[in-house]
Amino acid sequence: MNYQSTPGGPVRSGVPEHGRVPKYYAVKAKLALVVDELGEGGVLPTERELAVRYEVSRETLRQALRELLLEGRVRRQGRGTVVAGPKLEQPLSLASYTEGVRRQGLRPGRALISLDRFPCPDALAPEVGAEPGDPVWHMERLLLADGERVGLESTYVSEARVPRLNAEFDPDSSFYAHLQDRLGITFGDADERIETVLATPREALLIGTPPALPMLLLHRLSRDTSGRPLERVRTLYRGDRFSFTAHLGRQG
Repeated sequence: MNYQSTPGGPVRSGVPEHGRVPKYYAVKAKLALVVDELGEGGVLPTERELAVRYEVSRETLRQALRELLLEGRVRRQGRGTVVAGPKLEQPLSLASYTEGVRRQGLRPGRALISLDRFPCPDALAPEVGAEPGDPVWHMERLLLADGERVGLESTYVSEARVPRLNAEFDPDSSFYAHLQDRLGITFGDADERIETVLATPREALLIGTPPALPMLLLHRLSRDTSGRPLERVRTLYRGDRFSFTAHLGRQG
């Protein structure tokens, strides 16, 4: 088997220096070649056919397929497995999710799960520029790309900054565009933190993924152009469907 590395791939294709390769990983490498040959939407042979072809147990074959599923290389369709499309690239910038998806030629969308108003807790108050006990909005929406569920977004914002959110905002549209076009509020800067997590049972059910699928969790604290705190956002992205990009420049 050729384990030659490709640019951007793992060093030495992930083969340990001692040269002993786990059986499932050897099968995974062979399956990756099949995936590349089939292209997006191509249907893989059945698990039974693949196990016979590579002379391995069904469990070994399934472990190799599970890794390709978690990496977003393939996806389940009915009772079969098909080659997945490329991951969505979301820029780490103040551009909205809507803008990022549109740049890739896909149709962005959001589906409202809930929009609630509650007294602001002490810990949240400085993050949204409110006083403890002031009313704040919590808006939870599913993120969609060409109708596919790809994430879950929770936004917290002070009612004083965004009045009548429940009456004047279309939850399928960009919240950033609403702030700027209707309220004259422009984003200035933000702090963002990214970590990997597993979805809760509720989150996995809403997004439509297995609970074991890794998620990318983004925490964002945004401020307006005057430096005043504006919003707190918690966004879960499917780890098999998203990657993030950033442009880095030299400081000083």
